[in-house]
Parts: sequence; C-alpha cells; structure tokens
Amino acid sequence: MSETNTQLAEALGGVLTRASLPSVGEGVTVSALTRLTAGAANETWRFEASGSSGQQTCILRRAPFVAEAAPEDSQNLGKAGEARVQAAARQAGVPAAEVLTVLTEADGLGEGYLMAALAGETLPRKILRDEAYAELRPRLPALCGAALAQLHQVAPAQVPDLTPSPAAQQLERYETLYRSFEQPVPVFELAFRVLETRCPQEAPQGIVHGDFRIGNFMVGPEGLRAILDWELAHLGDPMEDLGWLCVPSWRFGVMDQPVGGFGQRRALWDAYEAAGGQLDPDRAAFWELFGALKWGVMCMMMTRAHLSGATVSVERAAIGRRVSETVLDVLNYLEGKESFS
Repeated sequence: MSETNTQLAEALGGVLTRASLPSVGEGVTVSALTRLTAGAANETWRFEASGSSGQQTCILRRAPFVAEAAPEDSQNLGKAGEARVQAAARQAGVPAAEVLTVLTEADGLGEGYLMAALAGETLPRKILRDEAYAELRPRLPALCGAALAQLHQVAPAQVPDLTPSPAAQQLERYETLYRSFEQPVPVFELAFRVLETRCPQEAPQGIVHGDFRIGNFMVGPEGLRAILDWELAHLGDPMEDLGWLCVPSWRFGVMDQPVGGFGQRRALWDAYEAAGGQLDPDRAAFWELFGALKWGVMCMMMTRAHLSGATVSVERAAIGRRVSETVLDVLNYLEGKESFS
C-alpha cells in the first residue's frame, strides 16, 4: 500500500518527538506537508512542525524507495553520510542548512534526514536574469570561491566514511560507462585520450561537494544562503568543485560568463585563494574539460535509462537530447576556445 500524506505527517511527528528539538518541544504535530519539485533523484518535502515550545519550518530530504541505475560513485554516502557532511560543512562556516535529525530504521520512512528550512532562490533563470539579483551577480563568483575554500579546509577526519574518488578513477569509470552504450562519439573518444595525458597523478585530498553549480545553491539578494544537495560528496581533488561550477551546461546560455553564467574565473579563483584555498589553475582546467565530458556521458546514460524502460521519463528523454550540446562544449575546449587566463 502506498504511503499517504497523512501517514507521512504522523510519522514525521514521531521523528521530531524522538529528536526532542528545543525549538519545537513535545506533543509535535505536522501540518502544511508539501512535496517540492526540486531535485530529480530524491524526495524533498516541506512542512510545519508545532509543539509545546513553538513552531519550525522543516525540510525532509529522503532517498527514493527504488534506486535508479547510476555511476558507481553516485549515492555512495547514503542519507546519513550526506547529513554528516552537511553538518560538518555548516560547523566550519560553509553556508548550509542546519541538520535537525537523521531518520532511523525504526522511523519506517527509509533513508533521509530533516533540516531547517531556509528561504531563498535556487532557479538559475531567476538568479541569472531577475532584477532582484542584479547587484548580487557580480559578487557571486567571489562568494562561491570563499564558500568552496571553507569546505575544502574541513578536515576529512570529521566525515570518516567519505569514499575517495581521484581523477584517474573517475576517468576510468566514465569511460567504461560511455563504452557500455556502444554508441561512439568521435569528440568524446578524443577527449578521453587528451584527459589521460593531463590527468593529475598527485593532488591534495579534501572534502569535495561533487555537484557544486548554479541550481544547487540558494541565494538571497544579499548573498549565498546555502549550498544544497550533498549526496555526491567524496574525498578528492578540491579543484574538481571549481571546474564543475564552470562547465558550459551550467551557464544556462550566458556563455561569456564561465562561472555559472554570472562571472569570470579570475574572480572565483582570487576569492578562493584569499579564503585559504590552494589554487592550481591547470588542475581546475582539467576538471572543467572532464566535467563537460562527464555531463555528456551522463546525458547518454539518461537516454539509455529512458529507452531501456528502466526509468521511463520525459525529463530523462529531454536531458538525453542534450548530448549534442556537450559535444560542442567539449570540442570548444579541445580547440582552445575556452580561455583560462
């Protein structure tokens, strides 16, 4: 029998009663339970929790009961591990929502955790084009650089269950995935060979967010309010986060602003160094090219998931059609049309 909203609300009340949050107190009731549309791979619910001490707006982030096929490094943390990374980042001063409690098996709700709700904007179209964020956009690269520097200085020992994912391992994994489709793309073939020659063999290890890009952070007119979606966090080269933020697909059409469609790399890099990050532009460039190629392979994976019937989804089919865009992006890198000066 499928879970109803009433059943979910009752179960969440029990979770919060167990957690004994000072802001809510005892006798917890849950109201205004609404599933949000954000996020394709996880369930996100917003609700009000009321008790003897007051009321708090909360977010439930929960893994789906049926996992989709994904690359090996996807979902390696589990929701409890994701919550630990988010909490450690927040403690270090990184903008992130407060983790309230992690679901247990006894809660009967699967894997997930509760966090305090924050107000703000996440939609790239609004951040990049709305007048409300016009003054923020020039400052956003520096804010992102500072936040990433803070994250990369968190001691990995604070989240001991993170999986190492160095560059060579990722390159091999995505080439294996690409070849499993048996659909050769000449530009991708060349990119894999080029990346092999440029692959960093020795790089510092740090906590990497793994999906830091516009759409995965929340802003207000005054600045960066929270980094979201920590499910792909791992141990790796910190330059991976700087490169992924600049992948052309995350510029949403504003191609002359390589940092997420809102700024230049130099502003990002300068702020990263000023906040204590150890910058290596060559490694950042490697990760940017790899990121463009990786997203192309992931688009191919979306196509395969839809056509095979594993995940029949208009969204997956639409994303799959973007392979051609990533081919052009990768070709521009290979031809030197992306300037890293």
